[in-house]
Amino acid sequence: MPVTNGRGDDVMYGWIWRHLPGNAFVRALISLALVFGTVYVLFQYVFPWAEPLLPFNDVTVDGQ
Repeated sequence: MPVTNGRGDDVMYGWIWRHLPGNAFVRALISLALVFGTVYVLFQYVFPWAEPLLPFNDVTVDGQ
């Protein structure tokens, strides 16, 4: 069930879809490029920057 704003309009990702140029096939290709671009930026820049700030190496398991 899509998220709506009370008027029946889809608000989640709907704004992006309506503002992309072209027909549905071109919009789908651009959407995939946006998704892959976002994933690339996250893995290349955001996650390496945030990794030292996160406590993944603080292991608290006893040696029993």
